[in-house]
Amino acid sequence: MDIQSIKQRFGIIGNSPLLDRAIDIARQVAATDITVLISGESGTGKEFFPKIIHQLSARKHGPYIAVNCGAIPEGTIDSELFGHEKGSFTGAHEARKGYFEVVDGGTIFLDEVAELPLGTQVRLLRVLESGEFMRVGSSKVLKTNVRVVGATNVNIPDAISSGKFRQDLYYRLNTVPILVPALRERKEDIYLLFRKFASDAAEKYRMPSIQLDDDGQQILRNYRWPGNIRQLKNLTEQISIIEKSRVIEAADLINYMPQSQSSELPVLYKGEDSSKFNERELLYKVLFDMKKDMNDLKQLVMNLMQNDDDISNNLGENTHLIKRLYKDFEEGKEPAQPIIVHRPDKRFSEQEPIQEPEEIEESLSLEKKEIDFIKRALIRHEGKRKDAAKELGISERTLYRKIKEYNIE
Repeated sequence: MDIQSIKQRFGIIGNSPLLDRAIDIARQVAATDITVLISGESGTGKEFFPKIIHQLSARKHGPYIAVNCGAIPEGTIDSELFGHEKGSFTGAHEARKGYFEVVDGGTIFLDEVAELPLGTQVRLLRVLESGEFMRVGSSKVLKTNVRVVGATNVNIPDAISSGKFRQDLYYRLNTVPILVPALRERKEDIYLLFRKFASDAAEKYRMPSIQLDDDGQQILRNYRWPGNIRQLKNLTEQISIIEKSRVIEAADLINYMPQSQSSELPVLYKGEDSSKFNERELLYKVLFDMKKDMNDLKQLVMNLMQNDDDISNNLGENTHLIKRLYKDFEEGKEPAQPIIVHRPDKRFSEQEPIQEPEEIEESLSLEKKEIDFIKRALIRHEGKRKDAAKELGISERTLYRKIKEYNIE
């Protein structure tokens, strides 16, 4: 069965290459009994993929069950999955089969598998490795032949680092990973899904279907959709019911979208002080100016070596000194000792020290460069800190702190 046929059979809408890739992996792995882990943000439609895997596998005539691991209380999750014996805990009035026993020969979909308690993870690992398990309150080992498909919206490597998920279970579950793309990564599919949800709402509530103008379509594509397809569906139904006009303009659409997330513009990371970004910009300026000074110096030396015939003809034993000077400044180092040049002509006395240009004597210290920048800005603006801070690209508070720190008068 090709990808397009799978989309039609399971009601999947979209032409994104990322979506097609996920469906293709599910199609290929279906013929095996390999364990699959489906990853993706909440609301991306992960629940379709275990159905595809089950229906295209040799187990399609066997039972299929989906279990939301995050919705079952920790105290009863073992009983739900593996069953229990009569009297094994308070309220266990009779023996009960668990999902792994009931679904023998079929497929079990463990949604939000990262929410399983650590104890249950140990039991699940045993099932995956040997097919063996025990009911709660029993010492009898039972066997099951179940294919496991897991799904999660949690970053499992982070959960492993924090001790909330077993690394060995992750490697056992993640034999074949399938990544379901977020809606913002499928921009070409957003309006297709909107039209589908609008049509469904019109049929359900017996009303004409809504449409979006061009600007509205652009807003849909640029929105980040943190709730993904689920959020888009809810928004479409909401607009269909509330709005009287069937042609929705951009201004009307914006009213239904949280303004804090309607843009893709970058924002400051939580916990970062904006003044740190301003200081960083100032340091960047210092570094760029230092680089420019170095480039100017290298160009000066190269011009002397290439274009000045008089110097080139009389370099002699001084060649290694010039090369050393060039190398030192290229590496950002100051000369280790005074440079003495030998001139056979009489325009300079023998072994006369070279008077280094001002750029060479200038300190390469970041702190000194920063102080120099601040002093120049304050002089240029006659001591007005607000204007000086604006020119430096930092806040007035940061400038005040720098002045106090460096004792600038």
